[in-house]
Amino acid sequence: IMELFLITGFLGAGKTTLIKNIVNSLKDKRLFLIINEFGKEGVDATLLRELDAAITEIDNGSIFCTCRLDKFEETLSCAVGQAPEIILVEASGLSDPTNVRRILAQDKYSAIDYRGSICLIDPLRFEKVVNTARMVKRQLAISSLVIVNKTDIATPEQIEKVTRLVREINPQAEIICTAYAKVDRQIIFGIKQNDYDFEAGEARDITLQKYLITVSGDMTAKQLEGFLNMIADETYRMKGFVRLAGTLFFVDCVGPFVNYYEYHDSQVTEVNKMVALAGPGMGTRKIIKEARQWYEDTILKVE
Repeated sequence: IMELFLITGFLGAGKTTLIKNIVNSLKDKRLFLIINEFGKEGVDATLLRELDAAITEIDNGSIFCTCRLDKFEETLSCAVGQAPEIILVEASGLSDPTNVRRILAQDKYSAIDYRGSICLIDPLRFEKVVNTARMVKRQLAISSLVIVNKTDIATPEQIEKVTRLVREINPQAEIICTAYAKVDRQIIFGIKQNDYDFEAGEARDITLQKYLITVSGDMTAKQLEGFLNMIADETYRMKGFVRLAGTLFFVDCVGPFVNYYEYHDSQVTEVNKMVALAGPGMGTRKIIKEARQWYEDTILKVE
């Protein structure tokens, strides 16, 4: 029997960091990772490549949406064929995973023991996103374990309020608070399926916006930071690899918090492209258009 754990959480909550922490604590186990990204450019699988685990990436849509469900089921069947001890599925931060039990209940996955869902929360942004992104409530509703992350930079009042909101949405889930997505493996392995009664859906959320931004290698770090600062407030998440003046950077922005840093990996080949994700009511298209006028020589394309 293979144990499967689903990891969810809104964009930038710390899912990839949690995956790293879990894998590094399970060096004695055979693992298979399924990494899902909403954008066309996969980034998380590159960040996880150093781990000692088989990794398959599914991008350009949610694995629980009809548009990518076939690929997800195909990948699950591949995982079953390799017979790992543990399967970790990192869902896109924009996914609606409420049909996960129905998918795994199929006879062809009888060898998989679905242990439950783990949802990460960023307490600095939770109150805003829970009211604007409908997927957040759905991810929480099916969760067995909710991890309130980033407690090192959140106030006690924020943590208390977020915990109360989570409890209103899902009174069954265990809630723990931590920083840097650090969780004892015994807590992970102790979770049980949530007996949720929630309408499962496979429909794509057409209100979501995604943009692929291509930048010039002639762009300076100062120009990159200026561009990111101009548009960050109107995005949920931005990430991607850019090579400027021969130096590789990883752009890792969550909401208005702009962050990029040097990244040392000679195997990164897809560079100078950033994915920006936004939601309903956000002026992302307008602000990107305005920012391009300021940086017209270095922002080559927006798709």
